[in-house]
Amino acid sequence: MSAAGVADSLLTGGLSRIALEIDGAFDALLPVPDDARARLIEAMRYAAIGGGKRLRPLLLSAVAELYGVQREPAIRAGVAIEAIHVYSLIHDDLPCMDDDALRHGKPTLHLAFDEATAVLAGDSLHAFAFEVLSDPATSPDPFTRIELVQCLGHASGAQGMAGGQMMDLVAETTEFDLPTVTRLQQLKTGALLGCAVEMGAILGRVQPEGRAHLRGYARDIGLAFQIADDLIDHEGDAKVAGKAVGKDADAGKQTFVSLLGPDRARAQARMLVDQAIGHLAQHGREADLLRSLARYIVERDH
Repeated sequence: MSAAGVADSLLTGGLSRIALEIDGAFDALLPVPDDARARLIEAMRYAAIGGGKRLRPLLLSAVAELYGVQREPAIRAGVAIEAIHVYSLIHDDLPCMDDDALRHGKPTLHLAFDEATAVLAGDSLHAFAFEVLSDPATSPDPFTRIELVQCLGHASGAQGMAGGQMMDLVAETTEFDLPTVTRLQQLKTGALLGCAVEMGAILGRVQPEGRAHLRGYARDIGLAFQIADDLIDHEGDAKVAGKAVGKDADAGKQTFVSLLGPDRARAQARMLVDQAIGHLAQHGREADLLRSLARYIVERDH
């Protein structure tokens, strides 16, 4: 098998494995109670199980594996970060935000259930993430657990994902230049991807000063990921993407594609991926999954 074939096989296997593990963990950790809360848990399961690419848990587990971390702690931390990601999508899809009807090829949660249940499901997944991280089952070391909690809390709030979403809402009525769009996406998309990489290193007990190359990798794939998303929104197929496309142009938002044009944006994404892979130079073949993930980010169509 060629090197490219080996890389493709590694990535396909990694994506399939992490999807099964994350679905299995959500299934085990979110049993449906036999009481009036059942609808809420069913809504959480609807949003969390059987959808998405699971890139964040895969990034986390791939970094953790570099440093000899056992699989179960990495999966539990991966469930936590995926719970935050899923909650953000539930809330983003609400009529008061992006007002979307389709997510991962099925009706968005507020349409499948109702708006009030969707709000509560998002709130509950947010709380669930930190419940999982603070559990000794994730790490027996309280200092590791608190660092995981701090990392995910910072990446999720006003200094990260939620702050980026606020900027995205403002972008509907304000013209942003390229540095501002870059900052928006570093927060809205890049913060959680970066946190996934950081959490893998935290589980591996890598000291902060030893994580600079991983942070560089995460920063570059985060921007490349968003450029790829902008390209999908600009020229993708809604059936393949599993969500509506063309929304940014309809809302009048400035994006990497509107500011650079599709060809320059695509070239920029490829440059960022090459740069990201360069940050892994100190690692050998054990980092091949991270390299494959970086390439996948710009080659995907959904």
